[in-house]
Amino acid sequence: MRVLGVDPGLTRCGVGVVDGAPGRPLRMVACGVVRTPAELDVAHRLLQIEEGLELWFDRHQPELVAVERVFAQHNVRTVMGTAQASAVAMLCATRRGIPVTLHTPSEVKAAISGNGRADKAQVGAMVTRLLRLDAPPKPADAADALALAICHIWRGAATDRIAAAVAAARPKEYRR
Repeated sequence: MRVLGVDPGLTRCGVGVVDGAPGRPLRMVACGVVRTPAELDVAHRLLQIEEGLELWFDRHQPELVAVERVFAQHNVRTVMGTAQASAVAMLCATRRGIPVTLHTPSEVKAAISGNGRADKAQVGAMVTRLLRLDAPPKPADAADALALAICHIWRGAATDRIAAAVAAARPKEYRR
């Protein structure tokens, strides 16, 4: 299966594509970030994220999408931007009829490293090891997106079947 992981953010939206299946070797297809300039207004930044994500969908044709679930932070402005970028990713996938699953940061960290409180360096090191890369993906947002995709491949089988059934039941006018 091919999973597109999205680590949402307004300035840097991490994106990573992984091929694999539970119990089988994983392969990184691509990773990177969709960047937006801080001086743009939020509406135009969200439009740029949407355009960037659409290119990733076109280029890599994912079967499933894993997005980091937004969690409460002390900085409300950061939470809002992350939630808005997350919604754009979900919209892009849903428009194409691709099932979306949300994973919490601690769930991803636990799946990747065995520790739900792992730091970014630990996650990057495990992503490097699991995907047999020469170096950790940079920036960290790209590594986090790959970690989301890996987590979903390993933990999302039952969730995927449910999401696929729901997506198939949607009226065609909601699919692209």
